[in-house]
Amino acid sequence: MAEPEAPNSKDCVLFATADWDTPYWTNKQHTAHHLALAGYRVLYIESIGLRAPTMNGRDLKRIWQRLKRGLRPAKLVEPNVWVMSPLAIPFKQHLPMVRAINQGWLRTRIKLFMLRQGFKLPMIWTYHPFMRETISKLPHGKLVYHCVDDLSAVPGIDPMGFNQEEQRLLAECAVVFVTSLALKEKCAPFNANTYYFSNVADLDHFGRAHHPGTLPPDIAAIPSPRIGYVGALSDFKVDFALMRSVAIARPDWHWVVIGAEREGQQSPLVEALRALPNVHFLGDKPYAVLPDYLRGFDVGTLPTLINEYTRSMFPMKYFEYLAAGVPVVSTPLEFTKYYHDGLHIAENAYAFEKAVHLQMDRGRFNKNESRQLVGENTWVKRLQNMMSIIRSVVNA
Repeated sequence: MAEPEAPNSKDCVLFATADWDTPYWTNKQHTAHHLALAGYRVLYIESIGLRAPTMNGRDLKRIWQRLKRGLRPAKLVEPNVWVMSPLAIPFKQHLPMVRAINQGWLRTRIKLFMLRQGFKLPMIWTYHPFMRETISKLPHGKLVYHCVDDLSAVPGIDPMGFNQEEQRLLAECAVVFVTSLALKEKCAPFNANTYYFSNVADLDHFGRAHHPGTLPPDIAAIPSPRIGYVGALSDFKVDFALMRSVAIARPDWHWVVIGAEREGQQSPLVEALRALPNVHFLGDKPYAVLPDYLRGFDVGTLPTLINEYTRSMFPMKYFEYLAAGVPVVSTPLEFTKYYHDGLHIAENAYAFEKAVHLQMDRGRFNKNESRQLVGENTWVKRLQNMMSIIRSVVNA
């Protein structure tokens, strides 16, 4: 399928809330990648941070890595995509003086990059409301806010300060895209040009799971049936207690957990899961090899906690599992009210166990079934539609 056409300016500065090389690509990396395929030159700005770091070892290591990366010039990571890591004071970022220093230095670096590379009035595509001050003092074209999570509900973030800054940003944007109806309800009152597009999948990439091939040794060593989970082990997102209950109830099923805990998070329930002989933690895996692991899943799970943060979630893994031919079981997130294909929904551990059993009996989807289940929910098609909306606003 042809890549979407770019409107007017062929340059873009994208403010992300994820580092480029995070193990699991998010909306941010995929959008930058496909904008580049569409003819844009993209400067990808890694996260300046959302929450205040703690003094634990994981956070301190992260701070040190960010400081080292922040001293380096922007790096070309793939054709037409450069990555810049902000050099920032990591503490007290809520203070106006600290924020002014951080954003002033970042703005200077961006302007120098634009001058060297000849960026002309780039479109700004931001996931980060706290970048509004930097953006306002950069020469730029249309401003797009892509809201993919209710970040005000993330533990450690000041919700009042975040929402105030987000509302100011919304008022200044030409276009706003959201990934859930709950986020549309939050954003639309402050910007009439708010459009809902669900999360999607790279059908060709995850479709590789349908190709014949040997499993990676670490998952091949795990007996089947294999119940899989892929994603960050966030203690405010993942229902580890539910996973543990199902694992204990069915010792003949083997859970394969791909992912790791992030900085500032360490749940005792994860250690309780590790102690079970039928739960296997394989750690982070590069995005490039995830289809090889999904080839070994009998069922893919979304064991998500139901809370204020997850209320607005549309998990990327839903369509990625389906693209790989993996039937899905999820807790009753908001998106499950509107998407049912290839999915069973379960409210508690008992229902989850039954749903997994049903999906296991159903079996994996074949390649044609996967294509039908994913349909037009692909990065290429979604970006085509987004660009069409941006063009209409540009030409209005």
